[in-house]
Amino acid sequence: MTSFDTTSPQLNVWRALLALAVVFVMLATTGWTAVRSHRGSTALEASLSAWDHGRLHGHRLPGADASPARLTRFFASLTERDRARLAHRYPLAVGNMNGAPVPLRYEANRIALGQARKAELKRMHDPRLTPAGQQDAGRRMHRFTTLLAGDRQILAFDPEGSGRIAEVFGDLPGAARISVVVPGVDTDLLTFEKSYRPYSAPYGMAKSLYAAERTAAPGTRTAVIAWADYTAPSGLGVDAATAMRAEEGAVRLNALLRGLPGRSPVSLFCHSYGSVLCGVGARSLPGRVSDIAVAASPGMRVRKASHLHTSANVWAMRDATDWIQDVPYLELGGLGHGADPVSSAFGARVLSARGAKGHAGYFEPGTDSLTNFAEIGVGAYDSVRCAHDDDGCRADLPAR
Repeated sequence: MTSFDTTSPQLNVWRALLALAVVFVMLATTGWTAVRSHRGSTALEASLSAWDHGRLHGHRLPGADASPARLTRFFASLTERDRARLAHRYPLAVGNMNGAPVPLRYEANRIALGQARKAELKRMHDPRLTPAGQQDAGRRMHRFTTLLAGDRQILAFDPEGSGRIAEVFGDLPGAARISVVVPGVDTDLLTFEKSYRPYSAPYGMAKSLYAAERTAAPGTRTAVIAWADYTAPSGLGVDAATAMRAEEGAVRLNALLRGLPGRSPVSLFCHSYGSVLCGVGARSLPGRVSDIAVAASPGMRVRKASHLHTSANVWAMRDATDWIQDVPYLELGGLGHGADPVSSAFGARVLSARGAKGHAGYFEPGTDSLTNFAEIGVGAYDSVRCAHDDDGCRADLPAR
């Protein structure tokens, strides 16, 4: 009888492959794989098309897909009255236009949200809809009402399908440091903000990070973007096990980053599947991105941090109770997302997540994870807390 070394690396690999196969067979056969695609962006596409065929004072407008620098120059050449006219005429186009002045995008998106709210109010009482459809319209109407409340700064908004949105905390044009929170699965307009477990939703994550950064460096002008402006996977299905949504999202993330005003350093905080997106987009990031910090990561689609081909510092953390540690860290036939970012072989700077609980507790006030995110966000690398007793995660980094 042939004996096998149950501790051999080869056998461990086969066990992991078998586990991965079992996981995805289960996902594919138990109904967990419902795909929630972003239906054709009819309203946004119509607004963009109208912009591309539009004129101002008899002159054609620059293409909606022009470079952010070109669009910045165009808007700078206009009077305040003409900018406002364009925002009212093409609200969705201007509100999602990288390169348009940030305050103008806020104004345009308030107009677009108001229009979307009126549309959902009508749908709530549309007899052609089922009761479930009317109820869905009611939920969306209430979400749009919430987003219109107060002085909220909506940087991007698309009401179609499951919806996309981005919101800013702080003075983005005047910020000395900018942070972008990139969330994971089950992120859309309706889940953007939650009253129960608020720090597990993009709005709560970004709001918590912004408060922590102001505490960490009261004299530093910071801004935080809650970026849910991509179509995230729905649930733990095949969509979440592949890079398709991440690849689409990475294009959108890089477009945002290249359209941000000023030259301030930017830090990315990527949670769960959001870390897959950040990994896929890493090699195309603009040079102003100084940090990529991932938490609860299923992998970044590479075997080592050096394979991301980025000049940004790569940080990783995972709390001891996070179920993501039980996901097979490998990639096979497009399924799975590669190596474990907190493993020593990966080569990231591993941070403490003490105090965080479960998969979605990293932005809870009072945790090491949030404190570390804030210190990175303000550039205070000398103050971060490493996962291990040594200070290896701070090696070769400049102090603030």
